[in-house]
Amino acid sequence: MNIRVLVVDDQAMVRQGFAALLGAQPDIDIVGQAEDGAQAVAMAAAEQPDVVLMDVRMPVMDGLEAARRILADPPGRGGQGIHVLMLTTFDVDDYVYDALKLGASGFLLKDALADELVAAVRIVASGDALLAPSVTRRLIEQFAHAAPRLELSRERLEGLTERELEVMTLVGRGLSNHEIAAELFIAQQTVKTHVSKILAKLRLRDRVQMVVLAYDTGLVQPGA
Repeated sequence: MNIRVLVVDDQAMVRQGFAALLGAQPDIDIVGQAEDGAQAVAMAAAEQPDVVLMDVRMPVMDGLEAARRILADPPGRGGQGIHVLMLTTFDVDDYVYDALKLGASGFLLKDALADELVAAVRIVASGDALLAPSVTRRLIEQFAHAAPRLELSRERLEGLTERELEVMTLVGRGLSNHEIAAELFIAQQTVKTHVSKILAKLRLRDRVQMVVLAYDTGLVQPGA
């Protein structure tokens, strides 16, 4: 099945340009276009897209609130949830950290190349996080330094095994599965299994949320 995409941006030329570019791909269908967050929430509920390409700053309802409402809804179509890919003008956008905490699958700069946009949609639709582990770590650390947050209760992590806590800590430090396997002297497939179990136990969408939670619970400290 083709990837179903909803494009959300308050600038008509930008929105239509993204829609035209993505719609020209043989494996992508544009199911709608919205000019603000309120429209996006309504259209996402009606169309159940695979990916919502969401601008951050918009009138009526911004992209962060729209993402919160869309991601809070129960998954549609046989348990396959909607993935939100945030669009931002600046890579240090104040909304990015909070968007990732809400469950957004990553973010993309608006000046990204056409091939990067198409690849990003495909990556997110497949269930992977857009951000590479090292990029994720730099992003999270930046906001953790700039706006310290109260650590969440460690009780949420009590269901994890000792090994899963080790893996989550290393994911939070920005290591890839290959690097984690080398660090713990285990097979890369074993790392993937641990990551999948952690995501399931903590009800997280992807490893981006895992990194955020690792910082918020104090499992990983900024600069560690």
